[in-house]
Amino acid sequence: MPKPETATKSPEISHDQLVLALGAQINALFGSGRALTGDAAIRVHADLGVAAYRIMQWLRAFGPAKVSQVAQAMAMDRSATTRLTKQLIGLGIVEAMPNQTDGRSVLLALTKAGHRKAEEATLRKGAEFYRRIEGWSDADLMQLTELLRRFNGVGER
Repeated sequence: MPKPETATKSPEISHDQLVLALGAQINALFGSGRALTGDAAIRVHADLGVAAYRIMQWLRAFGPAKVSQVAQAMAMDRSATTRLTKQLIGLGIVEAMPNQTDGRSVLLALTKAGHRKAEEATLRKGAEFYRRIEGWSDADLMQLTELLRRFNGVGER
């Protein structure tokens, strides 16, 4: 694997300082993502927390599922998932329906209102994303994409 280019590195900045600066930017990225998700949750409903919002978006992406499936997919405790889905049901975002293949269990699914709210939240987050990269060149976008791909180990050859 070729060594990353260091031609743009300033001679006054040590490798350890660069690593610390990278870590700070990654923490800022994660914090910004959490803040955007928190804002999206509140816009869906003032009482909706981030974890419940994530369940709503998971159901939007993957469709109806049992509580145990949602809990496992999201690495959440099943009792916490149950509590959060009860909140979503109470807000009219999620409904529990009989599981046609297993009469002993229920499936969670977004309601029509839940689908609409999830879509609106996704569009708002997308608009913010585009606002942040507005004016970036294609070269900048390609460079950041490639660096994140390498960092995330996606598509390693």
